[in-house]
Amino acid sequence: MKVSTNYLAIFGVTTVATVMSCSSVKKEYTSFELYPVRTGSLVEMEYTPEATNFMLWSPTADEVRLMLYEAGEGGHAYETVRMQPGEDGTWTATVNEDLLGKFYTFNAKINDKWQGDTPGINARAVGVNGKRAAIINWDSTNPEGWENDQRPPLRSSADIIIYEMHHRDFSVDSTSGVQNKGKYLALTEHGTTNPDKLLTGIDHLVELGVTHVHLLPSFDYASVDETKLDENRYNWGYDPQNYNVPDGSYSTDPYKPDTRIREFKQMVQALHKAGIRVIMDVVYNHTFNTGDSNFERTVPGYFYRQKADGTWADGSGCGNETASERPMMRKFMIESILYWAKEYHIDGFRFDLMGVHDIETMNAIREAVDTVDPTICLYGEGWAAQSPQYPADSLAMKANMSQMPGIAAFSDELRDGICGPVSAKHKGAFLAGISGGEMSLKFGIVGAIKHPQIHYDSVNYSRKSWAEQPTQMISYVSCHDGLCLIDRLKASMPGITHEQLSRLDKLAQTVVFTSQGIPFIYAGEEIMRDKQGVDNSYRSPDAVNAIDWRRKTTNGDVFTYYKRLIDLRKSHPAFRMGEAEMVRKHLEFLPVEGSNLVAFCLKDHANGDSWGDIIVAFNSRTIPARLAVPVGKYTVVCKDGMIDVRGLAIQTGSEVIIPAQSALIMYK
Repeated sequence: MKVSTNYLAIFGVTTVATVMSCSSVKKEYTSFELYPVRTGSLVEMEYTPEATNFMLWSPTADEVRLMLYEAGEGGHAYETVRMQPGEDGTWTATVNEDLLGKFYTFNAKINDKWQGDTPGINARAVGVNGKRAAIINWDSTNPEGWENDQRPPLRSSADIIIYEMHHRDFSVDSTSGVQNKGKYLALTEHGTTNPDKLLTGIDHLVELGVTHVHLLPSFDYASVDETKLDENRYNWGYDPQNYNVPDGSYSTDPYKPDTRIREFKQMVQALHKAGIRVIMDVVYNHTFNTGDSNFERTVPGYFYRQKADGTWADGSGCGNETASERPMMRKFMIESILYWAKEYHIDGFRFDLMGVHDIETMNAIREAVDTVDPTICLYGEGWAAQSPQYPADSLAMKANMSQMPGIAAFSDELRDGICGPVSAKHKGAFLAGISGGEMSLKFGIVGAIKHPQIHYDSVNYSRKSWAEQPTQMISYVSCHDGLCLIDRLKASMPGITHEQLSRLDKLAQTVVFTSQGIPFIYAGEEIMRDKQGVDNSYRSPDAVNAIDWRRKTTNGDVFTYYKRLIDLRKSHPAFRMGEAEMVRKHLEFLPVEGSNLVAFCLKDHANGDSWGDIIVAFNSRTIPARLAVPVGKYTVVCKDGMIDVRGLAIQTGSEVIIPAQSALIMYK
């Protein structure tokens, strides 16, 4: 029987879809909220050697077909099976034979139109380029010892130190010494070095001291043709195709569905053994395409928001925005996160354009992962590319973080207060010696919480605090998106010398690592990586994006500084109090004369620190700065671009000199 038109509008326009139930009685859905919600798991395929069960949620379909294939690409279906309507809008079929090694797709007929083949919305194994789902032996995907894999210990989210990396960037260059360049397995290789025998790869991460690796999108994405990897096609991966499958371009064989799964697990296992947790960048806010997406071919209109005129909303700036508030999209997101946490042992999730999602969904995800492990970290971008089609006070925006305990957001206040506005790459700020960003630095130093010494009318973007706890703020100066730190310094300070680059690089990261938020660095910053001034290198070649590991030799002093800075933070709990009340009690900003100088004291053995009063100062002037300090005898541990916790000098008296373009840290 013919199905009526599904009108795609939700604001002021009624959504109507007429479907046939099992008893052949018409049922109309007058809004997306009335669509049935599938009970139980959203799994779409259950395999046994005797029979395989298939399930697809497509409540507005009047017919659904299952197609079986011998291969992951090419050829025609060797069998077509008509699926039967069941409960909650779910169609089912059972094939009573051993389908191991076969591939399948679904095709739904809606409004007298076949929507087109799709592997479903929840495929967990796929063939090359992800067009067909695969039937595999899951036991064969677990590396030896996988059942004993353990998340590295994490006492508090305040102890997290994040290192953001792209698989190709990190290992594809010839100087990496890695065999499996640009692959998941690159992070399983020990003993790799640059031409000067300095550590690279996973050993470099251990040497540096980070606690978490943040992997740019590693699910199956659409923009790289996995059949033409020799063409050096590059992308960051923010164009989702199949959310619950590792991407094939980072595997050694994208044609074998089990290979990418096994190698991804090997990578996680190796990082865990090295004491490093794994964060996955997730992009639930939009899909690569809309009309031909797995979502749209399965349940037209449902998974995306629409404008009042029925056109697609575009809060992502990528052509669409998903509707996290709708029950089945929310359910999909929660189950997807839990799947990666359980099946792949993922330890954290970074949400791309988190501000597109609704608060209720993000809190539901936090509650769900807590049942697996409450130390799993969640954070994201507290903004959207454009205004989403959903009430602003209900979105997971930075301004609403107080309603999302246990979830963090990036601080663009701190980032741009240090470096300058990301939208104007030639305009500098604190690092460039331009006044006006000092209060934005202070805002970030306390972790975006309420603090009596922060004058919010002088903070660059926020007129009030937005974090309830300092661990809800991600502290950073650069990431994959926008100019990396070195390129930003070059753009905003024409003619800058290498020595100045080195000094200001160290100064910037000292702010990050002594702030009370969660510190985050971009891969390669510790060896002064650049990207030739390209600020949106998502499809630039390896020549732009790859890390040149010879820089670890030429910029060895910067690497040593980062390493010791990380060790300083780990060794002294005053820099990571984790509680807003403790920060307000123990962190006091010191008065300074003039601009481009920020100083604070961590007083009274903050957070049980063995050091007494700790003085921290940042001077971005091109000349030394004088700072009045409480009278006492201090041990200087950071000065003039050097760090040594054993002590660099002894400081007495009521005044200290801070060298130009550098940080000072000393303690009583």
